[in-house]
Amino acid sequence: MGKVIFVISMSLDGFITAANQTPDEPIGKGGERLHDWAMDSEDPRNREILTQGIGEIGAVITGRRNYNDSIKSWDTDGPTGPARLPVFVVSHSIPKETPKGGVYTFVNGIEKALEKAKAAAGDKNVSVMGGANIGQQYFKAKLIDEVQIHLIPVIFGSGTRMFEHIGSEHIVLKNIKAVQTEAATHLRFRVVN
Repeated sequence: MGKVIFVISMSLDGFITAANQTPDEPIGKGGERLHDWAMDSEDPRNREILTQGIGEIGAVITGRRNYNDSIKSWDTDGPTGPARLPVFVVSHSIPKETPKGGVYTFVNGIEKALEKAKAAAGDKNVSVMGGANIGQQYFKAKLIDEVQIHLIPVIFGSGTRMFEHIGSEHIVLKNIKAVQTEAATHLRFRVVN
């Protein structure tokens, strides 16, 4: 059975969005900088990290806000593009309009979403991605096996912090891998406790 991996791009000061979020800039003014590494054609290691990551997973879990903010760019294929992996969106409701032929399933509750994602993924990993709230819920419930952070060399100073609201208990991690490029430092950890 695969692992549950939380994946996120973040600024050096721990923000996963910049400040001043708007419908046109859902991850804040200048926040797209967090994803530049994935489009970096200068260093093939960045593309390799992305390709390898998608190759290891069999399903994706995300939150409703991340879905709402990203659907314009994801369209029917979802965040994995041509791989078209199933995406389970944790939500209390189903939107009135969804892309025809899309890869999305709306599920009420993080445990139910994980159950469905694991079934869809088979022996592959499940990726929990995008959105502080959904990640925080999975961390609090102790359902994360690994953490993959794409640490971007930028300091936002404000925005949405990832590791707030997950409780006061320490979460001990073990280093698995680190790859440093000019665009990002890709870090992977195993959750020990």
